[in-house]
Amino acid sequence: MGPSVAVAAVRCAVRDVLAQLSEPAPDGLGRLVLVACSGGADSLALAAATAFEGPRLGLRVGGVPVDHGLQKGSAARAAAVADLLADLGLAPVEAVTVDVSGAGGPEAAARAARYGALDAVADRTSAVAVLLGHTLDDQAETVLLGLARGSGTRSLAGMAATSGRDGRYRRPLLSVGRAVTTAACADLGLPVWDDPHNVDPAFARVRVRADVLPVLESALGPGIAEALARTAGLARDDADALDQWAAATHATLASDRPELSADDLATLPAAVRRRVLRLGAIAAGSPAGALGAVHLAALDALVTDWHGQGPVSLPGDRVAVRRYGRLSFGGGTQQN
Repeated sequence: MGPSVAVAAVRCAVRDVLAQLSEPAPDGLGRLVLVACSGGADSLALAAATAFEGPRLGLRVGGVPVDHGLQKGSAARAAAVADLLADLGLAPVEAVTVDVSGAGGPEAAARAARYGALDAVADRTSAVAVLLGHTLDDQAETVLLGLARGSGTRSLAGMAATSGRDGRYRRPLLSVGRAVTTAACADLGLPVWDDPHNVDPAFARVRVRADVLPVLESALGPGIAEALARTAGLARDDADALDQWAAATHATLASDRPELSADDLATLPAAVRRRVLRLGAIAAGSPAGALGAVHLAALDALVTDWHGQGPVSLPGDRVAVRRYGRLSFGGGTQQN
């Protein structure tokens, strides 16, 4: 008897991504793909499907459980997940422990630590990709969170199917719902671990999942998660186009000197102009992740609402000033 509908759906999604990675390796061995696995239904279904499909495409499949150390018994849990992955045929399997005491709040710190650990394992093992178990439901939640923050198009675009250095991170399940991955694990008899953090209302994502999405489904009808995921795809196309336009424009405006002409900037659509200004700040050394809407609005005012205002302070001890019709970016000691 063939696989269940849920198992087949997950395998099909994974196969489409693995087919892009199945080139012969220089050493004659199959290229290595890693699966980040917490032991939850999403990543466990992903691991099982990758273990099934990878060898059929000439790929080796390994696994990386990450222990964030945030719960009692987390190390034992990571070790149990590693054993389960090995039983599924994944090799190598490496459980890693991370320190989540970094800046930016617990969620941001955990995310940064997790990706740092995954990068380290991928570099050490020469893996060509790391697969992540984010689903269609995760994408819908991400869009709603971005909307609530008043974020721009890039944030509403949600998670990319491919991201990271050289496209290292792949998310095969962005078109697959959480109910499907849960059913796939049940059909395969896989022991799923339910992370207590996934039902802790202290986290905004959990409140969106437990409270907001069900209300939207009740008020507007079924299919909200699918609609939000489609919105993310459309927003990503728009954001990509605007980013490409802005990059080409910035390269042209800054080709002869680092300053940017206020007159040239003023002719651009606002969405492109703000992106060009952001690129100017980043080129001057302002950290990309720290540049927010308030900084871009102040930069934009140097172009569209100029009345002799002083320097605009930017993250990374950078400033932007307008002199003689041109915007320049420099260190925090730069004066108007």
